[in-house]
Amino acid sequence: MGKDVIIALDFDSREKTLAFLDRFTEEKPFVKVGMELFYAEGPAIVREIRRRGHRIFLDLKLHDIPNTVKKAMAALSALDVDIINLHAAGTAAMMTAALEGLTRPDGTRPLLIAVTQLTSTDQERMERELLIHAPLEEVVLSYASNAAAAGLDGVVCSPLEAGAIHRRCGASFLTVTPGVRFAGGDAGDQKRVTTPAKARELGSDYIVVGRPITQAENPVAAYRRCVREFVD
Repeated sequence: MGKDVIIALDFDSREKTLAFLDRFTEEKPFVKVGMELFYAEGPAIVREIRRRGHRIFLDLKLHDIPNTVKKAMAALSALDVDIINLHAAGTAAMMTAALEGLTRPDGTRPLLIAVTQLTSTDQERMERELLIHAPLEEVVLSYASNAAAAGLDGVVCSPLEAGAIHRRCGASFLTVTPGVRFAGGDAGDQKRVTTPAKARELGSDYIVVGRPITQAENPVAAYRRCVREFVD
């Protein structure tokens, strides 16, 4: 899979989501369905977006005991999405169980990636609130290594960490990176951010972009700008 821009569909209803997607008359962007939309509309919205021809990253960040995650992944595997994720902090046993649950009887499955540390987390918060005192980049690299050892396909990380993860886990180990903003844009609640062009330079395989596209005056133009800066 080559580099691509994934649009985060951060909407709270089917109507808003489809109205947004209707604006794309020439492209079928890769999209992310996260907690807000999935909890509001359920699996039906995923099926509808798939019927429209979009590739889908289902961003639910599962994190529970291995057996629970295995059963949840088995249920989600029926949705025919392209990428799904969990939290690497759930440990190798949980990640292995997730792979087992996600794999269909015919051996196929979506790509499975693990969240290392959220891009809203910085060193100070990690130490003070999570009581993790190693350097943030080393924590991310350790989580990525655990995910690779468990057989996962990649991680969600900051673009700032993508190159180091590829060096540690290999060029084919995917880095899916939120925390991307246009130069001069508002970082919002993100702490570890960069631009699409810089994310490309740093080695991101996919960038996930929400508000800079979804809240733009012209979302299609903003999406095309992202593609130009990151892919072309």
